[in-house]
Amino acid sequence: MILLNSVSVTFENKVALSGVSVQLPQQRIGVIGLNGSGKSTFARLLNGLVKPTSGTVAVNAINLSIDARAARAQVGFIFSNPDLQIIMPTVAEDVAFSLRGKGLSAAELDSQVAEALERFGLTELANEAAHSLSSGQKQMLALCAVTIAQPALIVADEPTALLDAANSAQVQNFLLNEWQGQVVLVTHDLGLVETCDVLLRFEAGKLAEVGEPATVIANYKKSFA
Repeated sequence: MILLNSVSVTFENKVALSGVSVQLPQQRIGVIGLNGSGKSTFARLLNGLVKPTSGTVAVNAINLSIDARAARAQVGFIFSNPDLQIIMPTVAEDVAFSLRGKGLSAAELDSQVAEALERFGLTELANEAAHSLSSGQKQMLALCAVTIAQPALIVADEPTALLDAANSAQVQNFLLNEWQGQVVLVTHDLGLVETCDVLLRFEAGKLAEVGEPATVIANYKKSFA
């Protein structure tokens, strides 16, 4: 469950979001809007990358302002550029880094990493330099490293922006079909979110519409026609 109550965000006297209130129990949540509409600010609120200037943000009843660390533990974030979240030198090490502090034995760690790499087709790349991968492989690595920690929510901000059609389809299938947790998918690709359970449309820092994807997309197109 995602809950925002009267949330506003201001950066250096510029209002990025204003008075956003919404309750989102749905599993697959799409977010659209023009550049500068506030959609990325909304996404970053959900794991504490951005803090509200006023109002409250809660994920699974955990208030980010009160216990940001606990809330962030439930939220995995996928950036459009996977280079921003590759931390360790090799593919396997980068995935294993997400399990730090879990109290796993070496054997348990190796087993979970191996299973995760196989799931994303990265087994043969386990010992390769992470930053040497293709854009598509890096995005698979980012998904692998985030999901191995089993967050309750994945927030994906333009996760297919740098990908070709084949890799975009693979990422879309994972986030919208395979992933069993909650997902917030922020994108300019309207085809990517048309099968979501609910769609949010931001405009000029305000939540302009929440509803069934086909209706929200149609109204969005009218807004800049």
